[in-house]
Amino acid sequence: MSPYYNSLLENNKKWVAEKLDQDPEFFAKLANGQKPPLLWIGCADSRVPANEIIGALPGEVFVHRNIANMVIHTDMNMLSVLDYAVSILDVQHVIVCGHYGCGGVHAAMDEKHYGLVDNWVHHIKDVYRFNKTELDGIKDHNARFRRFVEINVIEGVQDLAKTATIHSAWQNKKTPTLHGWVYDVANGLVKELITLKNE
Repeated sequence: MSPYYNSLLENNKKWVAEKLDQDPEFFAKLANGQKPPLLWIGCADSRVPANEIIGALPGEVFVHRNIANMVIHTDMNMLSVLDYAVSILDVQHVIVCGHYGCGGVHAAMDEKHYGLVDNWVHHIKDVYRFNKTELDGIKDHNARFRRFVEINVIEGVQDLAKTATIHSAWQNKKTPTLHGWVYDVANGLVKELITLKNE
């Protein structure tokens, strides 16, 4: 085994020891089940760890991640996570969190081919097409890229609101509230872009 791989196992043991020092019942409490108040739909990018960004403990965030934090109505994985989180876990908030510098969004902006991921980012290309006038009006490439990341998040939140799961929850329970965030890898800060709730 590589030294890096072995260090992962050692880090796990250290983490367990630290948690037990802080609270001897920590893992016993976790083993009793979960009741997270939040579902996080984020990018699979390794620089965007949901719990760490918001200072949440294990058990506080139910997480779904994919390339470019996409909300796609044919993605049964995302829809299943959403339905479980809303219908069974009764989460009160759903956050779609994108990040500046997102490789998936960038791949949708250019004409290069990346292989299988091209099929996935095709949906983001549609988002660009729907917002072409605004985006093409931004002459600075980096500024356009950043705005495209934001629009992709906003579109994701609006698409969430159209799912059967959210529609049903809003009719029956009035929750959850939907949020769109963008994370800046360069400074660690989150910017809220959109909030939707059942009025």
